[in-house]
Amino acid sequence: MAAFAPATLSGDAAAWRGASLCSVTQFTEAGLDLVLRRAEELRLLDRGAARARHAGAVLANVFYEPSTRTSCSFQAAMLRLGGSVICVAESTSSAKKGETLEDTARSLGCYADVVVLRHPEAGAAARAAGALPPGLPLLNAGDGVGEHPTQAVLDLYTLCRELSPAGAPALPPRACLKGKTVVLVGDLKHGRTVHSLAKMLAAFDVALVFVAPPELAMPAGVAAAVDAGTATRAEAPSLAAALVDADALYVTRVQKERFPDAAAYEAVRGSYVVDAQLMKTAKPSCAVLHPLPRVDEISADFDSDPRAAYFRQMRNGLFARMALLDLVL
Repeated sequence: MAAFAPATLSGDAAAWRGASLCSVTQFTEAGLDLVLRRAEELRLLDRGAARARHAGAVLANVFYEPSTRTSCSFQAAMLRLGGSVICVAESTSSAKKGETLEDTARSLGCYADVVVLRHPEAGAAARAAGALPPGLPLLNAGDGVGEHPTQAVLDLYTLCRELSPAGAPALPPRACLKGKTVVLVGDLKHGRTVHSLAKMLAAFDVALVFVAPPELAMPAGVAAAVDAGTATRAEAPSLAAALVDADALYVTRVQKERFPDAAAYEAVRGSYVVDAQLMKTAKPSCAVLHPLPRVDEISADFDSDPRAAYFRQMRNGLFARMALLDLVL
């Protein structure tokens, strides 16, 4: 079987139909503009009109790792577009009997019009997409420590909404990111959300600042991808030092489940905490994002601050994922 080659996702909406999304490297700038514009359109669309767009379509929502936001937002997105959802978890799937991922994908392709997959192995999304019939799309909802491209889309959408002038429509990414500084802090080694976001932002005129303990530094491959783009990259010795110039702060939790033992996790747990006191040193307009769930890296005393964008980010995710489904179906 020939190696699976994901399609380029351009500004041509027709090219998206039936295409799988496995990596942020598939997006052109025009493609990102398209999906963000579609998200804004769907946000404003009457619910009845939205439900008419894909009435009768079926989504197979396949999650081999726990999830609240990604799983529920894809389900809600499909339901709002008029479709229905089949939910599959590893605990109830034939993977427990030894079935291969490829065979699971082929089977679900017999029932569904689109597949969303979360899997603990990097590269699993491309493997599953390659097993599906041509024209049946798969969306990568996170593959191990690899990527999380649909999260990156909603993160970019949130950045555009947060960094655009107050009360104005969200600007295109190039306009809203120009000259801005985005700080990525926390578990940069294991965080697939920051891997995808950093690669996506690499194509823009933006300064990326990485803040992490040495044990959790950004992987060399992701750093190299940033260096190959037009963004600049720096590492800050502390969150306090990086925060002063930040236009947006992207916080990630230290991922306990990725550590080999409890001692290794405890050694870096709580390395950075964003709270009301720390944020006094930040710009009044500095947006704080987090893919969630959080543990102790953002204090609840900051939740009422207007700069706390992480729950607005979740809402944006609904419309971003509606847009992705709308484009590939």
